[in-house]
Amino acid sequence: MRRKLAALLLCLLLVFQMSAVPSEAAGTVYFTAVNKNVLSLSDATMPFWSGGYLYVPSTIFTGVGRDLGVSYYPNIAKQTVLLYVDDTIYSSLVFDLNKDYAIDNEGNMYFQKPIQRGGVIFLPISLIARCFGLLYSTVEVDRGYLVWVRNPDMDMEERYFADAARSRMDYEYSQYLRNQGTAAEETVPEQSEPSVVTGQRIYLSMEAAESAAVSSLLDTLDRYDAQAAFYCTAGFLEEAGDLLRRMSAAGQAIGLIADAADDRPVTEQLEAGNRLLSQAASVKTRLAWIRNATAEAVAEAEAAGFCCLTPDLDRSAYPLSSTGAADTLFQRVTSRSGAVTVWLGDGANAAGLGSFLSAAEAADDRCLAMTETVS
Repeated sequence: MRRKLAALLLCLLLVFQMSAVPSEAAGTVYFTAVNKNVLSLSDATMPFWSGGYLYVPSTIFTGVGRDLGVSYYPNIAKQTVLLYVDDTIYSSLVFDLNKDYAIDNEGNMYFQKPIQRGGVIFLPISLIARCFGLLYSTVEVDRGYLVWVRNPDMDMEERYFADAARSRMDYEYSQYLRNQGTAAEETVPEQSEPSVVTGQRIYLSMEAAESAAVSSLLDTLDRYDAQAAFYCTAGFLEEAGDLLRRMSAAGQAIGLIADAADDRPVTEQLEAGNRLLSQAASVKTRLAWIRNATAEAVAEAEAAGFCCLTPDLDRSAYPLSSTGAADTLFQRVTSRSGAVTVWLGDGANAAGLGSFLSAAEAADDRCLAMTETVS
């Protein structure tokens, strides 16, 4: 009898201990840091990806975030958010919660919209960093990722900062689990897209060649709610303004193509491409694909602030134009672990892309737009 009673008490103790620790509640999380400060971790303010863009809470520009030098002013009556520098509006961005674009002080439009979840407004950090000269990184850490937003004078390597911030992230994570365990009920974001990327992350990159073909590829991406990166020649940038605006509005990534064998320097080609892109869609990019690349050409482009694509898989010699080609590509991609970048060249068509996206969807993988921190 005593043995049975002792066994019962042990079982009750184990049940109590297991129920008291929400060890699997959180899954992958996104920590946020501003300059040297790791911020509190919560579902309400956790960064997330949407339309290929990384979104951060607007609250990073308040409190310790004021050290970034960017001021934040929400206008509840007009449903707008103003970001500006040095207490002036001479360098500013205005986001309208009812529109899918932002406008700077020169009247340029950027087709990256604000997203409101609960009572928190989230903003695309890539656009803000570009307009105000900030830096940002996503670093893989224990339990998830660290989104680090900082001023350019924060001269510290990303991995070194993540290692130095580990104890603080451990503390914030334990507080996060504790708050989850004591919450009255679990809150669900209003947006349909999850804040945590699940499955394998696939970054498809292709050349924007013929307009009709690109339009069909965009239709296919829309049908599967997927994103990709389209790298454009100067000729495409000059002729396909409607498609460029559509890409930007749909959250597709846009890159530039330069040729190291050209007489003009690579940076000159890329800067000319950005001028054409700005004229067509009021956006600029730092993504670049360099044909006939040399180490010197890549170094030159990166020194000028461009992010050169270095794909994990170069499939440009194998057109993604059929179900068989899609199956082969999917096998190659899934044989790798973690995020995979793929260069398709100009050989993809709607049929092949659709077959690949269907397979990825069935496997719970996600095709995302290329970002500056992935390329």
